[in-house]
Order: sequence, then C-alpha cells, then structure tokens
Amino acid sequence: MQRYGMTIPFDGVPLHEQRDMVVELADLGYTDVWSAEANGADAFTPLALASVWAPSLRLGTAIVPAFTRGPGLLAQSAGSLAQAAPGRVALGLGTSSDVIVEGWNGIPFVQPYQRTRDVVRFLRRALTGEKVTAEYETFSVRGFKLGVVPSEPVPLLVAALREGMLRLAGREGDGAIINWLSADDVATVAPIVHAAGGGAPREIVARIFVAPTDDAATVRAMGRYAIAAYLNVPVYAAFHEWLGRGDVLAEMWRLWKEGDRKAALAAIPDALVDDLIVWGPPEACREHIQRYADNGVTTPALALLPFGLDTRQAVRDLAPR
Repeated sequence: MQRYGMTIPFDGVPLHEQRDMVVELADLGYTDVWSAEANGADAFTPLALASVWAPSLRLGTAIVPAFTRGPGLLAQSAGSLAQAAPGRVALGLGTSSDVIVEGWNGIPFVQPYQRTRDVVRFLRRALTGEKVTAEYETFSVRGFKLGVVPSEPVPLLVAALREGMLRLAGREGDGAIINWLSADDVATVAPIVHAAGGGAPREIVARIFVAPTDDAATVRAMGRYAIAAYLNVPVYAAFHEWLGRGDVLAEMWRLWKEGDRKAALAAIPDALVDDLIVWGPPEACREHIQRYADNGVTTPALALLPFGLDTRQAVRDLAPR
C-alpha cells in the first residue's frame, strides 16, 4: 500500500483549533499524520488528539529524540499512544542534534549512534511487556516492566542519514525515516536500508518539504534560509558531502563559518533549492512527490513550509489523487 502522510500540528494554528483540519486530512485521502519534536509541540500530544479526531489515520513520530526522554518514559509514551490507537502507531526515533539535546535540554550529546541503537533494542523488548533488566552501552535498566502494553506491535523506525544509521534502520528497526534529500538521493539511501534488513521489505518514510506555489522568488529566498539552517548542522553537512554535494555547498559552508550569513545564503544555488524543496503548481508538486515514491519512498510525510501560503488550501491542493 502506498501511504501518503502530512506533518502535524500545522504552524500558526493553536492545537485546540486543528480538529477540523485533521478530520479533513482523512476525508481528502491522506493515510498518515506525522509529528516532529524540536521547540514546538511535543511529538505525542498532537497524535493523541488526531487519534480521536480521525480514527482512520496512522500516527507516526518523525522523530522523537533518543536522548530527551529516559528509556522507560519513552516506552510509556509510545505504549500509551499505541493503547489509545491500536495498530495505528509507528514510532520514529533518532539522534536529533546537539542543538536540541545539549543546547536546549542540557543532556550531553555523546555516542548518538549507540544511544539510538540501545533505545531501539530496549523498546523492542519493553513494548512487548517483558520485564527488562539490561546493561546497554549507553544506559542500564533494572526491572522495568511497562504497564501499558500495546495490543499490536509498534513498528520502530530509525531516522537515518549516512550508512551507519541506514544499516541500523534496516537491521534492527522496521525501516528508516529520511529527511532533507532529493528524490534522486532516495535511490542511494533506500537500498542500504533494505540490504541491511536481509532483503525483508522495510518502510522508508521521507519528510518532504513542500510549498505549493509558483512564486519562485519567495520559495528560493525563504528556501535558502531553511536549507542553511539544516545543512550547516554538522550531521547534515556530512550527509550532503557523502551524497556528493561537497563542491556545490563548499562556498556556503565557508562563508557561514566566517560569519557572513548574507553571502552564505546567496551561495546556495537555485538548483539545490529546487532539488530539496518541492514547489510549484499542485500537479507539479504531486509529480515531484511521486518521484520520491518511484525511487523507494513508501511513505511520503509532507511538511508544509510556512512561505505565506494558506495552509488549509495547500493541504487540499496536495491531497492524493
């Protein structure tokens, strides 16, 4: 089944006012809603609301950081949502970033790969109701037994950029969540996940940033800000260097490090904005999204960019046909 998701909550609308918008997602043919977690809403509250508002939608986190909740609390949060919406929850987790983990939450951002791997291994056991006593490389658990055991298994998806995390997603997770990459890049990353899974099919969720508008000047100006905000984070810089964009981004990286933000933004080519952000008339956007699916994405999770668009209309314009 080709799934088709939307990121919630929507920017600029209080949570308690989003019911009609979430209900309409289901009516329009969207299959999933996916939450993120940075400095806005937490990952679980919007999905808990959606579980009641639109009982047909699958609920996914893309992503919950592996650091910012203790392992037991993360199992409780996932187990609670999965009991509230049996068979409809997918838990996406990943390293997050040093900004969110250390800068905003005061938690040392050390051994991110190992921490994510250990949390996946713990949750795999804890969500079955097993009593867990274990020494992991990055934490230990003594006698934890989850009191809200899901009635159906909860898929565990790993946010992945380069090969190590992509292999972890395929080997120990049920799939990968990918982010800030082009449709063509999917053909590079998806096979790594499937190969690590030993040939068993794995879900590939892609957060795809979308602006259904033909205002090229606005998309490229604001898109440069969005791209710079991510691609100067070390893990994303390394990802795009690995993808082969080192030469394309070298000048932007140099100017950003020197503190010349204006020149750094100007150094981002139009072609890169066009590769990483889906924009244009709605039908062109849907065709671009389909290219992600053709290259291996099983679940597009659209994320509307706040480029002055009417959110409600954008959701309607992008609905699956």
